[in-house]
Amino acid sequence: MLGPQDAGVLLPRELSSYPALPGHSLFDILLGRVQLEPFNAIATAIFLLAVAHTFVAARFTKRAHGLQREHDEQAKALGRLPRPSVAAEILHFLGEVEVIFGLWAIVLLIAMISYAGWSTSKHYFNQTVNYTEPLFVVVIMALAASRPIIGLAETSLRKVANLGHATPAAWWVSILIIGPILGSFITEPAAMTISALLLARQFYGLNPTSRLKYATLGLLFVNVSIGGTLTHFAAPPVLMVARIWDWDWSFMFLHFGWRALLSVGLATGVYFFIFRRELRGLAGRASIDDVNNSEQPPDPDVPLPVPAWITVVHLAFVAWTVVTAHYPPFFVGGFLIFLGFTKATAAYQTPADLRSPLLVGFFLAGLVIHGGLQAWWLGPVLSRLSETPLFLAATLLTAFNDNALITYLATLVPTLDESLKLAVVAGAVTGGGLTVIANAPNPAGQSILSRFFGGAIAPLGLLGGAVVPTVIAAVIFGLR
Repeated sequence: MLGPQDAGVLLPRELSSYPALPGHSLFDILLGRVQLEPFNAIATAIFLLAVAHTFVAARFTKRAHGLQREHDEQAKALGRLPRPSVAAEILHFLGEVEVIFGLWAIVLLIAMISYAGWSTSKHYFNQTVNYTEPLFVVVIMALAASRPIIGLAETSLRKVANLGHATPAAWWVSILIIGPILGSFITEPAAMTISALLLARQFYGLNPTSRLKYATLGLLFVNVSIGGTLTHFAAPPVLMVARIWDWDWSFMFLHFGWRALLSVGLATGVYFFIFRRELRGLAGRASIDDVNNSEQPPDPDVPLPVPAWITVVHLAFVAWTVVTAHYPPFFVGGFLIFLGFTKATAAYQTPADLRSPLLVGFFLAGLVIHGGLQAWWLGPVLSRLSETPLFLAATLLTAFNDNALITYLATLVPTLDESLKLAVVAGAVTGGGLTVIANAPNPAGQSILSRFFGGAIAPLGLLGGAVVPTVIAAVIFGLR
């Protein structure tokens, strides 16, 4: 056993249960909290191992492909039909970024049971952790990926792209500017899903260079992270604080909205200038999917054109989900009705793909499980910083934790004045594109686009692609 089995101890401990220790250094405060509750160090160590796992996930995937090739060659040499290699499948599973935090949550559960017993562990996983956001992302991703919604988004963006003669470059600019801004109204997860699906069809399918692929991915993640800040209900890190701090539409636009519009437009313009020749060179290329499907016979089950009334019903389901985003019984119930509706109108639909939404939901559930045990050190770090250092710290910490968790922890610090509240939220949304775990919608984009990166997106590649737009956002959001 790792520690005392005390059925009366709940994890994590209330922050108010730790001594204030005024005048002590940050190191002394954190050391004192570990001494008072040793499980703090255990939970954070497991979390850091999970973060490290995300950075080496691509190596697991690469090795899995190598093992499968070797297995296939051995089968052929013996005159057998190739079959999936168990070892390769296990490695491929370990290389799925979406399952990493869930896997390490199992380690956390075992450690917690060993330390504090089943009762405490059950209370934390079942009653302390809030799974509303993961559930919401699953539902909104599935809705946003439906054929009527994608068709409407593509038709709307096509009108904008037609202003640039619907070239790949025109599509690229339209999707990366308008898509993220739509996130302020249809929520960031929906905006990420639609933008990633359209980029897959209109850009990534043309097989751009690896450098341009990662630059586009980084730009997409950063733009979506900041593009949802025109309103108070669409971006997860804003949702965490808007009600508590009484932030409304006008407050958001005055302090964040115009900065988001400027940042998205400027960052996209800078990358367009840098990659203008490569983007123009994509014109006339055949899509990878078109080439792969060129020899396929026509599908007799191609769905009929979508009537306007079906699109309106789908939009109503999206609106219901957004309005009831904080109440799982309502939006999950609505989603079940939606599935029945798509079955009844199957002639106009494509089969619902729930794999990506479920994987992303699993990813976020694992993240909030781990993140809920990090307040013991994040709180003291945030509370001891002035405005500019707090902005920079929130930006960097977001790369290693979901930005909604960063802002939520800020609400637990009663001494934050208005300028510090603005700084922590600005930093959280600014750093939301640096890693997959930095912003809740990022796993959705990764899940949709990973096939264009050999099945696994390299964390350093994403980081490199996100640096320039992050710096631009930092300058615009950091200036007060």
